[in-house]
Amino acid sequence: MPEFQPFQISASDEQLDDLRRRLQNTRWPEAETPDDWSQGIPLAYTQEVCAYWAEKYDWRARETRLNRFEQFKTGIDGLDIHFVHVRSPHENALPLVITHGWPGSIVEFQKVIEPLTNPTAHGGDAADAFHVVCPSLPGFGFSDKPTGPGWGIPRIAAAWAELMPKLGYPSYVAQGGDWGAMVTTAIGMQDPENCRGIHLNMPIVAPDPETMSELTEQEQSALAGMQHYQDKDSGYSKQQSTRPQTLGYGLTDSPAGQAAWILEKFWSWTDCDGHPENALTRDEMLDNVMLYWLPATAASSARLYWESFNQVSMDPIGIPVGCTIFPKEIFRCSRRWAEKRFTNLIHWNEPERGGHFAAFEQPATFVEELRTCFRSLR
Repeated sequence: MPEFQPFQISASDEQLDDLRRRLQNTRWPEAETPDDWSQGIPLAYTQEVCAYWAEKYDWRARETRLNRFEQFKTGIDGLDIHFVHVRSPHENALPLVITHGWPGSIVEFQKVIEPLTNPTAHGGDAADAFHVVCPSLPGFGFSDKPTGPGWGIPRIAAAWAELMPKLGYPSYVAQGGDWGAMVTTAIGMQDPENCRGIHLNMPIVAPDPETMSELTEQEQSALAGMQHYQDKDSGYSKQQSTRPQTLGYGLTDSPAGQAAWILEKFWSWTDCDGHPENALTRDEMLDNVMLYWLPATAASSARLYWESFNQVSMDPIGIPVGCTIFPKEIFRCSRRWAEKRFTNLIHWNEPERGGHFAAFEQPATFVEELRTCFRSLR
């Protein structure tokens, strides 16, 4: 068997027929009692999206679009890992591994792969070109699902550090948000000999106790955001980090349930002015939901929380680090907090628009941030 097996995303007609049947036969709850999203995603909007999904969403066209980038699977540490791999046409391109989180997927990076790999076709300079590798986390998308415990952040980081040289990239840079930021940070800790630097759009750092008596406005906002997450926004993480299997039955059986579980986060975590479709199109969000529905990854993706949610390392990082803090990010640290952990901070920016799904929401800004961050490391 070849080391890299070419892969294409594809759903059978039977899978699509089954999806439509399930959507049409959904047993709905009653509507929420307040006239807002405070109890979760509203019934009327969920029904509207699910009707669109069943009747108008053209998966075959979306499938073709997703398959325009070359994809492969390869065995690493006992699992077949799925990844997009796009080589730049430019000489001396910098190898880059980009990692998604939950409830994301490789779909998040569809709008940034071409400008990253071929900048001259997108108003950029050949000197900023990247070879791009976008893996699906174990238990997500079309990567294998772990069959035993142990696939937490350090092991995934070690797998990516094995994948890059296997692809012919012994020296590389890494980028990530959400769980991808934690994987990327772990790569920076575990593989400093080969990883030249990292960029994070959700850096996880502890508030510096020495600053508590003189907090900036931004730091006060960051602490308020953490409190809001704890009080109003973290129920999903408590469930996924404690009982992912129990959750998996309902979401794997009900496409309406799976869609609602994910779409609520697109509302909560994007810079969308109160409606997710102000940030992302309905088709884009459903493409992402399909990468959970088709491979039935509700439980396996949630298990990453069980493995790693309460074991996040805060160890210092010595390799070059860049951070971009988008205004609607879940956790927003300040530069001085970041500098406590990242002792070689080479890039820092706080754009005016954007949220948790940076590459998906603000692709042009995301691309420019990576070009700027990594320029000094080429």
